[in-house]
Formats: sequence, structure tokens, C-alpha cells
Amino acid sequence: MEEIEFVDVTLRDGHQSLWATRMSAPMMLPIAPLIDRAGYKCIQVGSSGNHFVAYSRYLRENPWEKLRLLVKAMPRTPLHGAIRSRGVWSFGIQPDSVVELFVRRLAAYGIRRLCIFDPLHDFPNIHHPIRVAKEVGLQIEGCLVYSLSPVHTDEFYAQKAAELAELKVDFLLIKDSIGLLTPERTKTLAPAILANSGGIAVEIHSHCTTGLAPLCYVEAVKAGVRTVQTASTPLANGNSLPSVENTLKNIERLGFTSSLDREALKTIAEHFTAVAKREGKPLGVPVEYELSQYDHHIPGGMRSNLESMLFIHGDSHRLDQVLEETIVVRKELGYPVMITPLSQIVGTQAVFNVVSGERYKLVSDEVIKYALGFYGKPVAPVEPNVLDKILGSARGKQFLKWQVPQPSIEELRRQFGGRLSDDQLLLQLMLPEKTVEGIIALTSAPIRTEYPRQVPETKEVSLVRELARRASVAYVNVQKGDLSLNLQRSL
Repeated sequence: MEEIEFVDVTLRDGHQSLWATRMSAPMMLPIAPLIDRAGYKCIQVGSSGNHFVAYSRYLRENPWEKLRLLVKAMPRTPLHGAIRSRGVWSFGIQPDSVVELFVRRLAAYGIRRLCIFDPLHDFPNIHHPIRVAKEVGLQIEGCLVYSLSPVHTDEFYAQKAAELAELKVDFLLIKDSIGLLTPERTKTLAPAILANSGGIAVEIHSHCTTGLAPLCYVEAVKAGVRTVQTASTPLANGNSLPSVENTLKNIERLGFTSSLDREALKTIAEHFTAVAKREGKPLGVPVEYELSQYDHHIPGGMRSNLESMLFIHGDSHRLDQVLEETIVVRKELGYPVMITPLSQIVGTQAVFNVVSGERYKLVSDEVIKYALGFYGKPVAPVEPNVLDKILGSARGKQFLKWQVPQPSIEELRRQFGGRLSDDQLLLQLMLPEKTVEGIIALTSAPIRTEYPRQVPETKEVSLVRELARRASVAYVNVQKGDLSLNLQRSL
């Protein structure tokens, strides 16, 4: 029987999708060696700039040290990172020197496989990071980011697959970050890509936003895809990816085999379930099918950002209006794929259009840069009337002669007094609100590695936990034989 391989995304997309990228090192490291032995083809870890920002800003962890510890804990399985073509972090465009340094540092720390994607499929944008990745010996995964529009046809993706094959990538990925794939579309899309892959292995990555991803995996495997990306059950489903456990059952029902260790998968799931319960984190659950997702394409995490922007303006009641405006703006801007940074560019402009009361009266710098092609060539032309409004504004005219600054690493280092190492400099650029001293302190502080021992959830433990939650209870006294234990609420 033919074998299906699995890529684990629990330590990256799983907690990014369900826990807002808040999985700390102590939550990961105790179980990492078992994930390493579970039989995965590779393991995705949070090594993108956006993960680094979240780890530094919200968890107060040095992301470089966190990466080093994960590599040390998982020496057998290739660890998998990801970057966007012209932007390592946030929604902007970074100098080529910064992109190159980041790729080189990931390789130096032990990342062995790198997903490189361009949301516009303008592949000249990825020539430079691919060259650097090859120089440092990384395997390269070229991405075909799935979307729906009159432009994003099977023929479009077949052509883009052929272009990636010509770039000599090691793997191709059907990347459905928004959860728009359907089983019916998978039946035509997967064969079209496989036929133009030049013999390069094709993988599939689909989020469960509409609940259909597990069915799409079945159809992809039937069509000839032999690697699927999944998460451990507690961090699967919802806005995340299909669970490894259910996907394994499905592929075996289809007559395929896998090298995954079921007992290891069970222990891994138990670990993350216990962590979720202790930390008050949500467990992934299947979602109901929502047809509107195929209209506005808003990723799960971005919806909360739109709600926050509207709340700040006192317009929370206008969310539905913004979602409808998003559909129109995306069409006018040439059907960009709604992933970072393009989803934020489209969504923010939709908010501006609704809140200001006049469409394109306010235009962000990012929309201007997009219209001028700094993010790459749009897959379809920007609507002429909209383009005139964008570039005819005073701010738009200022950008007509603008170019992306291209300082060297040494020039950037001198801006911060020449005191920062390569790793510290990258963090300083990611976290401009921090001082040089703050970056040095962040990278000098020890990182916690041990997770508190899990206490068996007996009836007595459950009772004490429940009493401790009640504000009216000042103390709890536990007696058993000669043992007397008083737990008093701190004031």
C-alpha cells in the first residue's frame, strides 16, 4: 500500500490560528521530543517574523533562544519555517539585506526547510530569497496560495506551478490559508497542479474555516497528493487545519498507510489538552459551514482586527457594512488573495471607506504602494477610476517617485549605535518600540523551559479549583488524616 506523509503544524499554525500565537516555550518543549519521534515528514515551528514579534512582545521570550531549544529538542525531523517574499514581518516591505540576513540566521539555527510564498504569485519577488536559501542548504517549498476570483482559475494555478518548477523548488504547496477550497474544486485543481509540477512532490495545507478542509484532503489524496499538513486534535479545526488523528483514519480508509506512531499522537494530544485546560485556552472544534466566507474571504484572525478598528471609531455596529465593502474593495484592487499583508490592506481600506463616508477619501500608504506595484504585479488591473483616486491624492503623488530603501546591514546596525548582533538587530527592526537596551535585555534573559507538573484532576482537585474561582471564598482548608492544609486567597 502507498504511504501518505504528514507535516505537523501544531507548533506554528495551530496555536497561531487558535491561541493568537501565544504558545510559550514551556508549553512546547516538554512534548517536543515526542513530536520529533512521532513519524512526521517535517515539523513546522514559529520561525516567521510575525511569530518572533508575538513571542517577544506578548510572551517576553527571546525567539532566537526559543528556536534554538526547539531545534535541540527535535534533532531527527526537519524543522520547517516560512517567509513572505518581500516582507519578513508585519505588513510592510523590508530591504533585501534584511530578508537575506533573516534567511541565513534561520539556517544557522537549524531550520532545514523554508516555505517561501508571494501572495500575488509574482515570482520574480522570490528569486532573491530562493537564491539565498539554496546557498545555505535549505529545502524550499514553493507556495500556490489558493483564492477565488475570475482570475484564480485552475489554468492560473497550473501555470504558476510550472513557474515554480522552473525555479527548482523542492516541494509545491497548495496553500489554502482562508479555507476556501471545496471538495469539488479540489477534484479539478489538484490534478491541474500535479500535471504541471514537473514531478515535484505536491502537498496540501487547508484551514477548516468553512469546515470542508478534511473533505478536501480526501479528494487531494485521491488525485495524487501524497503529503498533508495537519495539527494535533486540541489545536486543529476551527480556524486551524484538520486534525492528524481524523486525517489518518480517512487516509487509511482510502487504502493508504502512514508511518505515524498512534500512541505518540495520543500522548501529544493529551499534553496540549491539559495545557489548554490549565491556561484557559480554547480547544479546536469543527465549525459550521458559512457561505459568506466565499464572498468576503476574511481570515479568522483578521475579523477581530476589523472589529477593533471599528470599536475605536465608535462604529462597531457597522461590521456587516465593512464586510460587504471588503468584497467591493477587493474586486476594485484586482482580486488580491486575502492573506497577510493583502488582507489587511483591503480590510483597512474598507474600514476607511465606511467610516469616512466617502469611498477612497482616506487611503493608506500601503494601498498606494500596492497600486504602484511595490508588493508585486496585481493579478488583475486595479479599476481605473479607483487608481485615479489613489494616485491622484497628495499622498499618492508623493509616492510616484518613491523606492524601497535598500540599506546594508552595517548601515542599519550603525543606526542603533553598532552595538547589536545580527539576531538582536533583526529583533530591533521587528520591535521598533523597544530601545537598544531593551533588545539586549530581552536576548540576555533566560527563557523558561519547564512546564508546571500536571496535577491529576481528581474529585478533590476539581473541588478545590472550583472553590478557588469563587471570589466569596477567602480560604480553603483541606484535611486528610493528620494532614491539614490551608489555602488562603492573597489580598
